[in-house]
Amino acid sequence: MRFHGFGIFKHRLNPCSQKRHARQLSTQAHALSKWISKTPGSILFVKKPNDNLVAAAFNDVASYIKTTYPQTLLFHESENKLPDGVLSWSSSEKRDKPIDLIVTLGGDGTILHASSLFKTGPIPPVLSFSMGTLGFLLPFNIDTFPRALDEVFSGNGTILERMRIACTFHRQDGSEIEGRGESGTGWQVMNEVTLHRGRSPHLNVIDAYVDGQHLTEAMSDGLILSTPTGSTAYSLSSGGPIVHPSVNALLLTPICPRSLSFRSLVLPGSSRITLKVSRASRAPAEVSMDGQEARILQPGQFISVEASPHPVPCIKRSADLFTSRVDVEKRRTVMGERGLGDDWVRDINTLLQFNASFKNKHLATEGL
Repeated sequence: MRFHGFGIFKHRLNPCSQKRHARQLSTQAHALSKWISKTPGSILFVKKPNDNLVAAAFNDVASYIKTTYPQTLLFHESENKLPDGVLSWSSSEKRDKPIDLIVTLGGDGTILHASSLFKTGPIPPVLSFSMGTLGFLLPFNIDTFPRALDEVFSGNGTILERMRIACTFHRQDGSEIEGRGESGTGWQVMNEVTLHRGRSPHLNVIDAYVDGQHLTEAMSDGLILSTPTGSTAYSLSSGGPIVHPSVNALLLTPICPRSLSFRSLVLPGSSRITLKVSRASRAPAEVSMDGQEARILQPGQFISVEASPHPVPCIKRSADLFTSRVDVEKRRTVMGERGLGDDWVRDINTLLQFNASFKNKHLATEGL
């Protein structure tokens, strides 16, 4: 069986075992050939807006694909000026204009935006080029785009399935505030869902449940429920742990809690988490999903969250295709051998400066 709308993708989900699949999400990298069974016939570009360098790269990449793979259809979200041969596209046209591959040009926000375009169903594989500020989710440098595209079109490479979480909103009586999406999984989020006090001067009071069992009553500025991918975003800034994207887990992190003993929790990825605005709360809770305001929950209303059966399939770089930031870091040796391992391990060191020690500037200048 195939993904609805994605003609070249092999559907590997048994509808009767979606819960079991959700528990196994992000546990390993998969061969690209398991997702793509033939040459991609259509590509959707998602790029950083209002950036001349990104616009120039967009033209270069589109021109290369049209010249090298002329049978491939190219799409981009509706704009006034599109390169020749690139057609306009919108998320409402997913069924009429199915997409086989997404190419992002920009920062991490471009992947989050790409995920939001397919927030009610499966998303095609994503090939991401770093042209933004941080680029923690972006394994490919834009200078390597010809080789990276050639590898994808030849079916080489691997996929890292980054977990998404599916969210549904409910009234006090348990009925859904709005219907589920077309896949029946609710709204899907890649980084995190945040309940926060917003403009209110009062703390939120939120009851948290894990698989129906009451966990705690949180009095705080808010709660963050994030994926392992989102562990390096808002959750990290709020004191949460850094979690490898292959770990099947959900993170519950408080924002400025009143209790000093309230610390971030790492929960099983198979859990269903419910966050309910307490009837005793003096303020409603604003809900943000991947940094975008979604809705306001009144006291008694709640959001239910669980792992989505539709992760984001991110294409990883090949071991010999050095695509990241600092060449010295990429060629660092371990016991005499070049490290060709995990992008994530390298990135938390080069981008987040993980456990980097502070050096006395005077001693550094003196060469000590």
